[in-house]
Amino acid sequence: MAGKVFTVAQQKGGAGKTTLVAHLAIAWMQLGRSVATVDIDPQGSLTRWHAVRAEATGGEPGFSHVQITGWRTQTEVEKLARDHDIVLIDSPPHAQTEARIAVRAASLVIAPVQPSPMDLWAVQPTLDLAAQEKRRLLLVLNRVPPRARIADELIARVRDLVNPPAVDIAESQIGNRTAYAGTLLSGLSVTEAARKTQAAAEMQALAEEILTRAG
Repeated sequence: MAGKVFTVAQQKGGAGKTTLVAHLAIAWMQLGRSVATVDIDPQGSLTRWHAVRAEATGGEPGFSHVQITGWRTQTEVEKLARDHDIVLIDSPPHAQTEARIAVRAASLVIAPVQPSPMDLWAVQPTLDLAAQEKRRLLLVLNRVPPRARIADELIARVRDLVNPPAVDIAESQIGNRTAYAGTLLSGLSVTEAARKTQAAAEMQALAEEILTRAG
């Protein structure tokens, strides 16, 4: 049975895609799943982090990783899905063709959105792309500040955009916490280097929720 394929997509740059991919990969690995990550973003940030992690862990990062582009994506993802429980794709912003391929390959599309009007407006092309490819999409509120009224307003606005059951909003939210970036600098994740923090609890909750929603 083929593994689940999750594509993290957001047409707007700076939405926190790669950070989310890295932390989710580790969280799922810790849940006992075999994980493969796929970097098709030309910036290659996920690949650089994986290299740092490989060095920090003595060559044992705990999951597979490939960096590819273009037409090879679909074939490579299908191959990885035969050998892993989860394949997690970090897709590029502003690259319609490659983003479409990544969305098409997905069992579920995960779209991080920050609590700001600009990010809310910018997520619409991602919603449209998932709809065109007939893929379910899960919006994840990312970098949510504590006690922010605008976050509540954003949730209300997002609910106006969604079209259930094709699009939904994750109950788990990711806060605006320095631990997410800080732990990545050393090739680790919050669920490894900051296990007793709220950041780790948030990421664990999101990882488990996504698996539940994916079925």
